[in-house]
Amino acid sequence: MADTTHSPESSTSSGSPLRRSPLHERHEAAGAKMADFGGWSMPIEYAGGGVVAEHAAVRERVGLFDVSHLGKARVAGPGAADFVNAVLTNDLARIGPGKAQYTMCCDRSGGVVDDLIAYLRADDDVLLVPNAANTAEVVRRMQGAAPDGVEVEGQHEAYGVLAVQGPLSDQVLEALGLPTGHDYMSFVDADWQGVPVVVCRTGYTGERGYELLPPWDATAQLWDALVEAVTVAGGRVAGLGARDTLRTEMGYPLHGHELSLDISPVQARAGWAVGWRKPDFWGRDALVAEKQAGASRLLWGLLALDRGIPRDGFVVKRDGLDGDEVGVTTSGTFSPTLKQGIALALLERSVAEGDDVVVDVRGRALRCRVVKPPFVDVQTR
Repeated sequence: MADTTHSPESSTSSGSPLRRSPLHERHEAAGAKMADFGGWSMPIEYAGGGVVAEHAAVRERVGLFDVSHLGKARVAGPGAADFVNAVLTNDLARIGPGKAQYTMCCDRSGGVVDDLIAYLRADDDVLLVPNAANTAEVVRRMQGAAPDGVEVEGQHEAYGVLAVQGPLSDQVLEALGLPTGHDYMSFVDADWQGVPVVVCRTGYTGERGYELLPPWDATAQLWDALVEAVTVAGGRVAGLGARDTLRTEMGYPLHGHELSLDISPVQARAGWAVGWRKPDFWGRDALVAEKQAGASRLLWGLLALDRGIPRDGFVVKRDGLDGDEVGVTTSGTFSPTLKQGIALALLERSVAEGDDVVVDVRGRALRCRVVKPPFVDVQTR
């Protein structure tokens, strides 16, 4: 999930009605607090729990998320996989059918249009899952570049997306007769009560888990069964508030915060998702040049040494509020696991791991230590 949260309203800032997940009525019935995520009305947290309880459930047992707002696009036709590999950053040739890969769509300057997951079904069939707010732009750019015979089609409401995350995620899926135990970043096609479900070993929490893609119209049926199994396992349904605290503890990038048209994969330390040996992809020349020269700023973690929470957009200084500015926070939250404030920040190259800095929290100095994420140790495989 990489969409900025806005205040819960019935429409977007542009006045357009918010789109709804196939589970909207279930979220409302569960007392969920709803908000705008990339033009979609989605649950932040549920009544009787809250972000901290939902976060703890995922870390300790299991949590269930509705992330159906995520985009879906299909690239199909002879040479579809080769086309995807020629435009997106990561090297799709390193995986085979049945595997998934984290990758990015960049512009020619090396800025990130979006980060997404590519699911390679076959050489002529690739499913892309971008972020909700960026799907149309990714599809537009790829449609404009697609060769004859390759079609790029947005399929936003073809699938729902349900994330089962946590140490007991296998137990939950097994209770429904769904397959478990396949390799990390792989997926299998399954049948659940006559409903086709893509079971993916992916997620955005750092915990062992799965993402399930049922047909849009069957999403509610599968959700109900998963809620029952999660409850039996001692877990909870969880909103996108907990999803954000979980990903921040892992140091995972959020588009619009740690990745953007102004923040390159090199600056965000996401170069591992770039196929540097590929002859071409969008933004290659700019990214290679930046890598060779050394980025002027890099992404670090900040661990609060005082009481306080460093939110995003706060200035980071070297020595006290009167010191030199060395960067800015990109995300910040209270860590339910560590019980202290944490943040991600883009900092000048002169800053090193172990340095102490100060975050200007609305005129108050918050001492923080520069660390390399993740902030917590978890088992993802």
